[in-house]
Amino acid sequence: MKQSIKLVIMIPCLNEEDTLPLVLKTIPKKIKGIDKIEILLIDDGSTDKTVEVAKSFGVKHFLYHNRNQGLSRSFRHGLNKALEMGADIIVLTEGDNQYKQEKIPELIKPILEGRADVVISDRMTQTIDHFSRRKKLFQKLGTWVLNKAAGSNVPDAISGFRAYTRQAAIQLNPVADYSWATETTLQAANKKQSIVIVPIETNPKLRESRQFKSSWQHIRRSSVTIVRAYLMYKPYAVFLTFGIFFLIVGGIPFIRYLVYFAVYKKPGQHLQSLIVGVVFLIASFISFSLGVIADLVRINRILAEDSLELIKKYVYKDKD
Repeated sequence: MKQSIKLVIMIPCLNEEDTLPLVLKTIPKKIKGIDKIEILLIDDGSTDKTVEVAKSFGVKHFLYHNRNQGLSRSFRHGLNKALEMGADIIVLTEGDNQYKQEKIPELIKPILEGRADVVISDRMTQTIDHFSRRKKLFQKLGTWVLNKAAGSNVPDAISGFRAYTRQAAIQLNPVADYSWATETTLQAANKKQSIVIVPIETNPKLRESRQFKSSWQHIRRSSVTIVRAYLMYKPYAVFLTFGIFFLIVGGIPFIRYLVYFAVYKKPGQHLQSLIVGVVFLIASFISFSLGVIADLVRINRILAEDSLELIKKYVYKDKD
């Protein structure tokens, strides 16, 4: 007997009464391969008529934040709610009408075909007219750094138009308060989830982004997320690199001292440089030690996440 497939479309909103109708009007009512489509609106402390507008369009599922908690927390809470609703596929879009909702069938197609755990839309940011040169450069640089950290090949790492299988959503454990897209891309890559990219153009810009005040703020906060996630999944690479660097720098004064002693036979010269070398060698030892400890923490995290996955399957009455 064929298992019915439920699609839950998550829409985080903060004062989107003007743009939300455009989003809800263009969400497909029927999609081939999907038996049931439900919309989950996450009201992130809206003070306008966002909720009333959603209800007028027949939205029945809501998650309320009494005050604004940000997109990352909205995503995290919405993800858990969608799993609780029994979603087999979860699509995340936004209430500002940036993304083309009519393209949702294309977005989830790789999942329906069994080729993907996660699907990320590529906004093709280099072709977006309202993106400045600097923003395009930062976007390209940020994506390159993330791909290096994750070992992935995602062309648009911060795209918010995404789809997840139920299993992929259960495995994700976002903790950052900013840049959920960056964090979950890193998590998906490190958990060896199959990530498929689907090019989808965006709609014309209707308003300025509310997630960050400037590109520099976005870069700074995203960088913290990338560094934290990288340390979480590959700490040995970071501390091993620092340890080797300090070891080489600390060894140079000793080599210089031995060469000077062998040539000039004056053992009392350049003792100050040996003190500097000792400091660097101690730093090297500390780095190697921290690497071992951090790697043990990483292993414990993996075990904890495996346990959390089992708990989530039990709590959400997973179909598997």
